[in-house]
Amino acid sequence: MKKNNLENENDDMCEVFNSHEDVVDRVRERIPDETEFADLSEFFKIFGNPTRLKIISLLSIEDLCVCDICEALDLNQTTVSNQLRILRANNIVKYQKEGKMARYSLTDLHIEMIYKVGLEHILE
Repeated sequence: MKKNNLENENDDMCEVFNSHEDVVDRVRERIPDETEFADLSEFFKIFGNPTRLKIISLLSIEDLCVCDICEALDLNQTTVSNQLRILRANNIVKYQKEGKMARYSLTDLHIEMIYKVGLEHILE
């Protein structure tokens, strides 16, 4: 059972409510708008599936064809293809045809960084 560090339930709260208008105005000017928050929320949902995270993990190491992903994760091709379709539709992965094979890779370094920073955070 996880130990609760809080001495008092309200220790993490201000004892008086007195907002600082200059600070509030400054941060309000810099936060994204509602549409951007909604888009960002949808983006992070993509990372909420363990199979998709496993695929991202593999592709952060090396570009792979579907067969290699299936073999590495011990999953059938239908499962992997469905998850790759979702990742592709959300601009997380891309593929390049090589003859009869499709080799998958992450779309850019940002995706790898998001994955690695998240992993690093939970391993602290």
